[in-house]
Amino acid sequence: MGQEFERIYQENAKVVMKFLLSLTSDYHLAEELTQETFYRAYRNIKGFQGTCKLNVWLCQIAKNLYLDTVKSSRWQRETELTDNHADTGQQLRTVEEKDSVAQIYRMIHQLEEPYKEVFLLRYNGDLSLKEIGALFQKSENWARVTYYRAKEKLKKSLEEGQ
Repeated sequence: MGQEFERIYQENAKVVMKFLLSLTSDYHLAEELTQETFYRAYRNIKGFQGTCKLNVWLCQIAKNLYLDTVKSSRWQRETELTDNHADTGQQLRTVEEKDSVAQIYRMIHQLEEPYKEVFLLRYNGDLSLKEIGALFQKSENWARVTYYRAKEKLKKSLEEGQ
């Protein structure tokens, strides 16, 4: 079981990390939640019924962990104090580029749910529309329409220059 789970980790850790990074916008928190996701998955692997792809199941565990974390006042206070939506690579950009990217991230985070989460899962998490639909226990078409509407809302916000 140990070697097989190591293979599962190697094949899926990047997807789970990207997914959590899209939700948290905090590399260290995403990394911590990724480790906890795989710990819980290891403990409950027998509960995986195979009705969806393994990475969808792992992302569902990750999403539940994230939601539990948000509810925790300790992390909530820390998130409010460190409202940082920049990624590591962005540090090399010019001030003007940083302002533009920060403005776009602010617009993304102002989207109401489920638009924000679907957009981030698709854009940052590199999940397919089918996988996103499965995470929400909805259809692929629902994910497609929700993603399209999120893009339209962002486009409108950019045009209005909010």
